[in-house]
Amino acid sequence: MQPLFIVLEGIDKAGKTTQAEKLIGYLIKQGDAAIISSEPTEGVIGQLIRKAMQNQVFMIKDQEKFDEQMAYLFAADRHYHLYNDQDGVYKLIKQDRYHVIATRYYFSSLAYNANNQEEFNFVYGLNQRFPNPDLLIYLDIPLDVALSRLENALYKEVYETREKLQKVIDNYQQIFQSYQGQLLTIEGQNSIEQIHQEIVAYLEKYFS
Repeated sequence: MQPLFIVLEGIDKAGKTTQAEKLIGYLIKQGDAAIISSEPTEGVIGQLIRKAMQNQVFMIKDQEKFDEQMAYLFAADRHYHLYNDQDGVYKLIKQDRYHVIATRYYFSSLAYNANNQEEFNFVYGLNQRFPNPDLLIYLDIPLDVALSRLENALYKEVYETREKLQKVIDNYQQIFQSYQGQLLTIEGQNSIEQIHQEIVAYLEKYFS
C-alpha cells in the first residue's frame, strides 16, 4: 500500500485516538511503516494551544475573539505539522515512506472555531491552501454519548460544553456536504472492533 495521510475526525470522545492506535497496529502487521502525528503538535505553538485549551494560560475573555485567536494558532501549528523538516507529515510520507495517521486536521478548525457563516468563511480562508488527506474518517457519535464520556475525563477543555459541541456537530455536517475528498463516515457507537474492521475494509477496497 502506498504511504497515506489519513485523518480521523469527530467531536471530543468520539474514539479517534483508539482507532488511530488500532489502525497503526494493523498497518505495521501488514509490513508497512506507520506513525500517529496529531494536532495540536508537540511544537512550540502546539504546546501553547494545549495550555490555552485547558485554561493554563490566559488568552482573552471574549469567546469570539478567543476562537479567532485559536484559528490563527491552529493554522500556524498545522503548517508546522505538515512541512517541518524533522517530522512533518510530508517528510514522513515522501522521504521516510510512512503512513501518517492524524487525529484532527483543518476540519476541526472549521468545526470548533466558527460560530456563524462569516467566521466559517474566515477559518476556511486560513486553511484553504492545506491539502486534503488521502482519506478522511469521521466518527459520528450523538452529543449525549460524548458528554457522558467526558464526565470521566482527566482534563476539562474550554470547548467541552453541550452548546459548543452541538455547534461543532452542525459545522461538521456543513463541511461534509461540500467536501470533495475521500470520506468515510462511521457510526461511532459501534464496538471498537467493528469500527476498526470497517476502516480496514475500506482501506483494502480503495487503497490496496
